[in-house]
Amino acid sequence: MSTNQPRIVVAMSGGVDSSVAAALLVEQGYEVVGMMLRLWSEPGTELFNRCCTPEAMALARRVAGHLGIPFHVVDIRETFQQNIVQFFIDGYASGETPNPCMMCNRTIRFGALLDRALSIGAGALATGHYARTRTGPHGLVSLLRGVDEHKDQSYVLSVLNQEQLRHAMFPVGEYPKPEVRALARKFGLPTAERSDSQDLCFLAGGDYRDFLSRNAPQVEIPGPIRTPAGQTLGQHGGLAFYTIGQRKGLGIAAPEPLYVIEKDAATNALIVGPLEALGKNGLLAREANWVSGTSPGQAFRGTVKIRYTARAAPGVITPGEGGSFEVIFDEPLRDITPGQAAVIYDGELVLGHGLIAQATNHSVL
Repeated sequence: MSTNQPRIVVAMSGGVDSSVAAALLVEQGYEVVGMMLRLWSEPGTELFNRCCTPEAMALARRVAGHLGIPFHVVDIRETFQQNIVQFFIDGYASGETPNPCMMCNRTIRFGALLDRALSIGAGALATGHYARTRTGPHGLVSLLRGVDEHKDQSYVLSVLNQEQLRHAMFPVGEYPKPEVRALARKFGLPTAERSDSQDLCFLAGGDYRDFLSRNAPQVEIPGPIRTPAGQTLGQHGGLAFYTIGQRKGLGIAAPEPLYVIEKDAATNALIVGPLEALGKNGLLAREANWVSGTSPGQAFRGTVKIRYTARAAPGVITPGEGGSFEVIFDEPLRDITPGQAAVIYDGELVLGHGLIAQATNHSVL
């Protein structure tokens, strides 16, 4: 294909969003190369790992053929297992609830795959994420929400740094999802009606608890279920199998509904309490990534999402030492969960990201 535009690699998945991303770039005159990652699957589940099943690979290859672009499969199974699956297991083993998709974006998609793209002379890696970038003065790249607030994926991209963002393109971030479906039909793409998936790819549609039981039996260590006052109410089957805010399946009897309010890894205790005990109005975060590359240096107001599906809640963010920050929310939030990401916004602009280390409570004057 002859083109005056730069070469762009598109991370293809066999889904509608990445397919439309590729089609839009071809329409805009770029030299497009499709690449699909072959990720690790638990032995015996290869047909169900949605990211790289034979069906998904065949669809991605058909899309590339339809668009007239080269298509390559990049085998990254070992790196994925070592960096993403092990991160997932280690997080649960430490009593946290990890988000492996964010680590995958940082180290796999915009790590190993971006490196591969650059090595073949591409100027950027494009994905089907619903997010946007803007380049401002002095080459500073901003990360913004996608225009479709219901599909916005800026949360899981908040881990990216300036070098990664300089080489990132999100062609569908400018469109609402229904328009993306319409574009897929207009381009005649075989993925136009393929359904979306929000599952972790390597779970192959299964439950994470079953996956941990098979692959990390060390997390199945029973321990006490206690109240904050220290009263033992029963026994749990392993902290990894419970989530903050969980009510059902605790196997304990009490005169009022009790919820998981904390997982104490130091004593292997599951702490439960009434609904009102879930509300915390602060958090401490570690491993901060400021998208601009520079910490704000002083306290400021913004909004913070404590998980992908949460609404952004207003509060005061105070950067700390060693890549940490503290958030004090205007109102208590229920499910602040260690290991999940706290992502900071200023309107549609993503300011930064950190991993929640602990939920905190602050008195309000």
